[in-house]
Parts: sequence; C-alpha cells; structure tokens
Amino acid sequence: MKNNEMKNIVQEKYAEIATENTSCCGSNPATDYSAFNLDYTRLDGYVEDADLNLGCGIPTEHANIKPGDTIVDLGSGAGNDVFVARSIIGDKGRVVGIDMTPEMIDKANINKEKLGFENVEFKLGDIENLPLDDEMCDVIVSNCVLNLVPDKERAFNEIHRILKPGAHFCVSDIVLEGQIPPELKKSAEMYAGCVSGALQKNEYLEIVEKVGFIDIEVKKSREIVLPQNLIQSFMDEAQYEKYNKSNMGIYSITVVAMKKL
Repeated sequence: MKNNEMKNIVQEKYAEIATENTSCCGSNPATDYSAFNLDYTRLDGYVEDADLNLGCGIPTEHANIKPGDTIVDLGSGAGNDVFVARSIIGDKGRVVGIDMTPEMIDKANINKEKLGFENVEFKLGDIENLPLDDEMCDVIVSNCVLNLVPDKERAFNEIHRILKPGAHFCVSDIVLEGQIPPELKKSAEMYAGCVSGALQKNEYLEIVEKVGFIDIEVKKSREIVLPQNLIQSFMDEAQYEKYNKSNMGIYSITVVAMKKL
C-alpha cells in the first residue's frame, strides 16, 4: 500500500469508531483488539466518554508531566490522554490534542465542552506535518498511534521540531520482534488494528536516535498475545501453523527520550 492509502484506511476506521463507538477493528469478535488496552478508570482526569479503548499503554504515567507544562498529545482521539494530562498540569498549563480524523476532533470537543476546560484545545492535523510552532511544548505524549503513521522518521522529526530544547516525549506504541508473516502484513484490517504497520523494535529505536534524541529509555514493555481466532481469520491452517513456529512477538512499549539542550 502507498502512504496515502494507509492513511485513508486508518482515517476511515477511526471515523467509524468515533461515530459508532465500535472497537479498533469493528464489533466482530474475530477482530477484537482488547488485548492491547489498559485500564484508565483509576486515573485522575479520566473521562469515560473519551475512552474508546484504543491505546496500548498509559504514557502519562511515565511522562514526568508537571503543573503548568504545555503538553501535546499526538493522535488524541476523543481526548482520553488529554484529559488525564490536564488533571496534572492544572489551570495554568495547556494541552493540545492533534488528530487527523474530523469525527474524532468533533467527539473530543463535545467532551471538552462538557468539562468546561479553557486550556485544552483539539486541532485537526497530520502527525507528519504538525500544525504547531517550533519549540512550543514541554512534553509530547502519544498512545498507540505512531505505529500507524507511514513515515515514522518524518513523524519523529516533527516531534523533535515542536519540543523545546531539553524537553521530552513519552509514547506508547506497538513494535515487533521477529518477522511478521506476509498474510498479516498485507492486511488493511490488521494495519488499522496497529499490527501490520508496526516496526521491529530495534528499527523503531534507531529512528528515534537518528532524529537526534538522547537518553532514550524503554520504560515499560509487555507482550501482546492476540486471540487465536483473530490470527486465524487472516490465514488458512497451514499459514497459521507457520505463524506459530515463526517466534514473532508483538509488544507494547512505552519509550521516553529527550531533545538536546
């Protein structure tokens, strides 16, 4: 698939989620990606209407956000991580959510209006070309979104551009260890479900370093075990047996890195 085709697939899927409250890959149990999600309900700032169960980590837990900070959330969806970050920064900081899906922006703004926050903003934008000024934020967070971006190096260059010197990002993302079978990699549904668009873990971290970040650290890592019926829905019995012997691992990692002073 070309980059524009990938973006269209993701945008269409997440528009469907925003308007119909389906899961990451629809309501079909065979394409249920609930294995990715973590429980947000215990967190300060949690808003049930903003939680669409689309994340694979909780980046705000490791983001070292401080009161008064300016935060940017990439792929902000209905505002789940934005509102959690808002509970930490308080009234004097600022949180900007960026999402490329108009339906998600609409849903996030409805949630914001209910809460009455004046220092929260949602902007329509592409992570590979952020509609934000240079060196404008203290912390960037993102949750299971960068793995969906076709040009990840360009995305991390944009992250580097908008961070202040000495500032940092904390992102949760899906990475792979071992080669993904072609049957999964070519699937549009698996791409929207965060798997076939993922990079090898070492390749992902190499991009972060290449862009110029320092003090790169994986704060958390957990293996994602996809349901058998989900995997089998993309391949026949022989392909599934080959997959089981491939030793491919799908992992959620939460990564922190700093921009040089």
